Amino acid sequence: MTLTKTIEMYEAQRRFTELLSWVLEGAEVVLEQDSTPFARLVPFTLPVETRVAGLHAGAIWTSDDFDEPLSEEFLMSGT
Repeated sequence: MTLTKTIEMYEAQRRFTELLSWVLEGAEVVLEQDSTPFARLVPFTLPVETRVAGLHAGAIWTSDDFDEPLSEEFLMSGT
């Protein structure tokens, strides 16, 4: 369960270092302005899932001339 702390922006500016320590401990900090939430500070987490090469083989294709220079006609057409 994530602990959420809410703080007004003017107070957050004065206590920024403290807010970062809360986030490092795993808390979520919601920043408010005039009692309206507008931002959230959360701990950064790396993706748990590892990528698998070739998992979707054949799902896309690239034309043989993909890296060839574009034709003068194409460049002048404005598209």
